[in-house]
Amino acid sequence: MESRLTRTDYIFSLILVFMLVCVAGAFFFGFQIGQNRAEAEFLAKTTPKEEAAARPGAYDQQYLVSFYHTIYAPYREFTNRWFDKMKELELQNGVDASAVMKELSKSADEKYSALANAATSDTSPLLGEAHQNLVKSMKLFAQTTKQYQSKANAMKPGALIDEIDGDSYTREAKKLALQAQQQYYAAIVKWNETIEAEVKGVKLLGLPNLTAKDWSQMNLNVKNAAVSSIMLKDQRFGPQYPQDLTVRVDEMLSNGQAKKMNLNDIESIVNVLIDTNAARKGDYLSSKEKWYSGETIPQLPFFYENK
Repeated sequence: MESRLTRTDYIFSLILVFMLVCVAGAFFFGFQIGQNRAEAEFLAKTTPKEEAAARPGAYDQQYLVSFYHTIYAPYREFTNRWFDKMKELELQNGVDASAVMKELSKSADEKYSALANAATSDTSPLLGEAHQNLVKSMKLFAQTTKQYQSKANAMKPGALIDEIDGDSYTREAKKLALQAQQQYYAAIVKWNETIEAEVKGVKLLGLPNLTAKDWSQMNLNVKNAAVSSIMLKDQRFGPQYPQDLTVRVDEMLSNGQAKKMNLNDIESIVNVLIDTNAARKGDYLSSKEKWYSGETIPQLPFFYENK
């Protein structure tokens, strides 16, 4: 005789099946939520800079100009004074070295405050990073000059300069400044890409050992960006702008001097120009009409005035 399920058994079975369905549904729902959250967190970490850079107007000329006047120009005012004072220590006897350090420290403090209180557009990641690097650089310059105020007069000028150059704060300050410079010139290339369908040579940026052939395929903005990258890579902190080196590279390639000296890549040419003091601040301005009259460049003072 077969046993028949009671009403209670049916109800219990239905409740059990319902609970299993709910558990399974909750599991898959929770799994989907977790997956979506993980994807959202990953995208949040990896894409904001790319998304910002891709926004229309991220590198409009107005942002480049604003960055120049509020951030880059104050930084250059300090570095111009830095190089002048280092030259003064090197060439003049009887200079009050402690007073020089005090003056530089005061200037660095003032520029640090100005840069720290300045603002950069959130839509321009390269400019934002350059801004922060210059703030850090100015703070380190202020610290390194402060620590030499009390002992500078007790040292010979040559020894003082060598010790300052070898100081860890000074080295890091210069590195950050070069990093910021490279980012600014990269931002100029980004601007160039917004107004020209195809920017000559932009795909060559970042390649190691750029050759004369590579160089000939670049426009001025890309050449300057390439030079700024070389200056960062080789830690060539100097008073000249990248464009001052760019024009000298073009001259050496054009007159055959680079070939005579067996300089087969752009990095080698740049380093020889710096080592021999053959490229100086203002060289670009004195030769730009000859070499770059048809180039598209942003309306930035350092392309038109000797600042």
